[in-house]
Order: sequence, then structure tokens, then C-alpha cells
Amino acid sequence: MAALNKAFHKVLWWLKRIQVFALVGKPGTGKSFRSKLVASKYKIELIIDDGLLIKDNKILAGKSAKKEKIAFSAVKTALFDDPTHLSVVRTALDKENFKKILLIGTSEKMVQKIASRLGLPHIQKIIPIEDVATREEIARARRSRVTEGKHIIPVPGIEVRRNYSHIFLDSIKIFFKHRFNFGGNKEKIYEKSIVTPEFSKKGELSISEPALIQMIMHCVQDVDAKIKVKKVILKQQIYGYKIDVIISAPFGVELPPLIHELQANIIKNIENFTGISLKEVNIIIGSIS
Repeated sequence: MAALNKAFHKVLWWLKRIQVFALVGKPGTGKSFRSKLVASKYKIELIIDDGLLIKDNKILAGKSAKKEKIAFSAVKTALFDDPTHLSVVRTALDKENFKKILLIGTSEKMVQKIASRLGLPHIQKIIPIEDVATREEIARARRSRVTEGKHIIPVPGIEVRRNYSHIFLDSIKIFFKHRFNFGGNKEKIYEKSIVTPEFSKKGELSISEPALIQMIMHCVQDVDAKIKVKKVILKQQIYGYKIDVIISAPFGVELPPLIHELQANIIKNIENFTGISLKEVNIIIGSIS
């Protein structure tokens, strides 16, 4: 019966021309943190993350693997090992009118297994976390996971508090401006929830620095996609942050207007969307490419 149900769903999704995407990376590399950015780029309506079915800022169905008390149980939940859990999410998918869905997992094998169990078509595009995050960002995310036990659920805090208040830690608002020229130049703010599962170590919140760096990099790319950010140095001072952004500028560009535009874009967006005061924003030309 289960095999017949899966076959039915595969035919149904094929007829609806459903496209399946996947974001993969090792545990703690920032996949959930960047899932909304990937979904925005490819205009994906639904996300499957750690056992949850997510649409926009709401949890539609499922149960979070982060609620589990031991890591082994968390993996089983993320893979929809429980038939009841699987059935609830499948039923919710049947009710949704969508064209694209994003699966998040630690490996290609994992997301393929999730797609198979949900009866989804073959994955059309697999996106490594390295394609949407730098080595430095991944390293920071890993340190946060290993030393502080912090995990992200890509929905607002009010959604997480409703069912997972015992593991809820805090929420953050992340600003992204469309970097890939999909859907115009509309500004987006995504709220994400920080949780500390029982199977993970607990620690104090220190998400602001990686969040700031991510915002800055997108502000730079929004001005000119040819500019490469080599390094961002943040220094928290008494009256605000001092930010040094080291870039590789494209050859043949008039630099003074470019630097001024970069500074203005960073200041406007960081201060408007975070409330953080900026004392200095220095754009340093590290190289010409």
C-alpha cells in the first residue's frame, strides 16, 4: 500500500510539473540560515527542513527534528522515518498549489531519500552550501554549532514558540536584497528562529556578527555583481561599529563614485533594517581584477 501511494504521488507531481531543488552541506554549515535566500533566488514556494514543511513564514505540517532528545532520533525525524509523520506531510503537500520545493539535507543521499519518501520527482538541481556561503561563513556557522549548540529554523519566532517553546532561544531578522536579479529589486527581510535542541550543547547568542557580514556582502553585490568581497572586518566600538570591507574591483571602473555608492548602500540598509549604529564604513580596494 505504501509503495502504491508513493507511485501515485510521483505520477501526480510529474503531471503537475513539480520541480525539486536541494540545498546540501555538512551539519552546522548554515543551510537553514540561507534557505530563504535560495528559495527567493529560484522562486521556490515550499521548503522541507528537518522534518518540517514550511511556506513563507509558516510551518504547514510536520515535526521538527530539533525537538528530539537524541541525535539519532533527530536524523530519523528529518528523514520522515515515522509513517504517521510522513503521511501528515504528504497530505499537506497534496493540498498546496505549488511548482517548486526545496529540500535541505546533509548529503545528496539524504535529500534523495527524502524526495523518494515524499513521493516527489527526481531532484532537478542540487546546490552545495559552498555555492551560497564563503568558507569563512561556513567556518563561523560550524563554530557556533559545535561550541554553542545553536540551530536555525527558517521561520519567525512566533511560529516556533507555539510548538517548541522549550528549545526556543531567540529570533533574528536578516536583510537580503535580491542579489541575482530575480523578481526585481525588492528588499526582503527574513526572520529566523534560533533554537537549542536538547541533543545539542547550549550557549549564549552571538549571531549578530555573521548576520552583519552576510548583509554587507549582499549590499556590495547589489551595487555591482562583478565586485568580489575579499574580507569583512567588524570592530564594535562604544558609539557603533567600524566596518572595513576589502574588495576586488573590476578593471576600468571609475573608483570614487563606486566606493561612495557602496558606502551609502551599506549604511542605508544596515542601519534601516537592523537599528545598528555605524561609526565608519571603509571600502578598501585590495586588488583590481
